[in-house]
Amino acid sequence: MALELPLAGLMKIFGEAGVVRVLAKPLAQNDNSKQQIYLGGSFDVLNELPFGEVSADDSVKEPTFKAALDFYWLTSSGLFQQAPGAQLILYPRYPEVRLSGFLKGCPAAPSEHMKPVPRELRGEKNAWDGRVLFFGITQDDRVLAFLSPPDSAASKDFGQLRAGGALKTVGRLYTLPPPGPVGQTPQDLQAALLAALVDIARLGPTPSIRLGRDGKPRPYAATNGGGYTLEALLGILPNGRSEPDYLGWEIKAISSDRVTLMTPEPNGGFYGEKGVQAFLRKYGRARGDDIYFTGTHRVGVASTSGHTLQLAGFDAKKQTIEDVNGGIQLMLDGDVTASWSYAALLEHWGRKHAQAAYVKYEKQAGSEPLYRFTGPAMLGIGTDFGMFLSALASGLVVYDPAPKIKDAHGPRPTTKARSQFRIRTGSLSGLYHAFETVNLLP
Repeated sequence: MALELPLAGLMKIFGEAGVVRVLAKPLAQNDNSKQQIYLGGSFDVLNELPFGEVSADDSVKEPTFKAALDFYWLTSSGLFQQAPGAQLILYPRYPEVRLSGFLKGCPAAPSEHMKPVPRELRGEKNAWDGRVLFFGITQDDRVLAFLSPPDSAASKDFGQLRAGGALKTVGRLYTLPPPGPVGQTPQDLQAALLAALVDIARLGPTPSIRLGRDGKPRPYAATNGGGYTLEALLGILPNGRSEPDYLGWEIKAISSDRVTLMTPEPNGGFYGEKGVQAFLRKYGRARGDDIYFTGTHRVGVASTSGHTLQLAGFDAKKQTIEDVNGGIQLMLDGDVTASWSYAALLEHWGRKHAQAAYVKYEKQAGSEPLYRFTGPAMLGIGTDFGMFLSALASGLVVYDPAPKIKDAHGPRPTTKARSQFRIRTGSLSGLYHAFETVNLLP
């Protein structure tokens, strides 16, 4: 038996379960167990729903990407039961995103409200039929779901909110005010971020520090201390996770007009198969007893390294991925020397760059490094993996690697991997749907 709830009652349950964001999808008759649930006509919705590892599936007529969800249905007893088959299906050629497998393996799933409607009984195509699927997103990236039937209290409450015209939409998803304490809306979190950055800017010159695993700051003498110092001042522990850093924002400290967007290691080609040291020894250049691999690599242009970057399976004119098994490839004499699959990069980009803050700083020389985070802060909001690939295809994003082997022929060579995709600050706005520059100091 379905649980009858007003929207306020659902929010109370969501809040008690640790939900921090709430989304709603008004369903049409073609949103059902057979045709899947349509979420949007671009990959933007990946910014809204937390997802797991992305994989390519070319075993079907229309090749897709698939991404697992940690998905649960609200039961009639007020508890949540997992639907282990739930996943996002990404159709890159359209592009569009659908929710699939949401009933599989879950007795509590609202199967009776997800049956396909016979063709002769269908109403207007894509029109809201009264059902609403609510998603509650928790801090630990679970997706808690509740389906309200037509004419139910929660559906009527949502209809009134929707009619007011104040709800933000991404794709076909509506963002609702979250449960819990006031001050957790996206606007509130952005204001809190900017307030924290203003406070840091007012500190003036700050000694270079980095947080240890215990959360305590320690002096940091290396030359790359700007980013670590900003993270430490915000209370961010250094980590290699593909997750936003602070209040849902990716934080990047920048001191020049070139920004490192991400540093994913190749997962294919000679580099992916043999590793960074083998790659450097085969393709790198010696400087004394060290070996480096450098050069600005643009798509379709031969670099000083002799290698050429290409986008395999991406149609730059249509801005669509035509081959789900394709990727970014570094080529030399017809051989793929390094490659990054679209599936892996899509996961990284969708998780990390939904909201990004780029904060300018100055370094002051002296007996110890000092940093001033003067700003401005450049805020990018809302992105799509296709925007990144389009910027790469046009030459705005470049591959600018810097891996090296120190003492390559000595008894204890040390290897450092560094695969960088970079862009100039003047081109950053092209990666986001909304972009704003905010001064931190008068």
